[in-house]
Amino acid sequence: MKDEELSGRLREAAEAHRPDRARMLARIERGMAGGDPVPRSVRPPRAVRPWLRVAGTTAAVCGVLAAGAFAVTSAGDGDRARGGQVASAPSPAAKSPAARDGLRPEDGPLWTGGVVDPHSNAYWAQSNVTLRTTEPLSALTVELRVALTGGVNSTGSWRSLPEPDFTVSVNESGGFLVYRWTLRAGRTVPAGTHTFAGQYNHAEGDRDATGDYVIAHAVRAAGGKASVGDHFGQGG
Repeated sequence: MKDEELSGRLREAAEAHRPDRARMLARIERGMAGGDPVPRSVRPPRAVRPWLRVAGTTAAVCGVLAAGAFAVTSAGDGDRARGGQVASAPSPAAKSPAARDGLRPEDGPLWTGGVVDPHSNAYWAQSNVTLRTTEPLSALTVELRVALTGGVNSTGSWRSLPEPDFTVSVNESGGFLVYRWTLRAGRTVPAGTHTFAGQYNHAEGDRDATGDYVIAHAVRAAGGKASVGDHFGQGG
């Protein structure tokens, strides 16, 4: 038989062949009955690929099995990818236990206390920091930290000491709205009682200020350092 005639018959046989998809799948299921069942989430292809018609029944079965294996592998990869997208846990700095635990309101000549101003309302609040020193200070940094509960954003700040004596900054850091007053070089804080205040909007309602706190670090003009801090709460 000539090569041309053989090729022609093979081509005619391939074109005439119509694989019985239902029967192939039944064979696959019977062959796999003794092993692990096919996962329910994996469905067989809706139509046999065109090249399977040329390859014949055996190649078609192998192709379906390969497609099923690929589907299982792909599904597993997708599950791993989705499983890796874990929501980030809230920043521990928002609670800041290390920063707040052990705060002491008095250290040597320095004392501080924090309270929410009684004139605060359901939309706006002012946090008052009182700083008392029995000695002049050659350096001072006061830091008021307001927890970023709903809708908190700064509306301003002030201090009872002269404005030119301090640099002031307000920013968000570690889950807090941070007000920082720093005494300029060459300036002095006199002995006495002084006030620092931060003002901010917040979500409607009574705001819980128990997560707020103040810390202050100072250098005494006579020498030596002092650090104090206090927790906030509703007050008058």
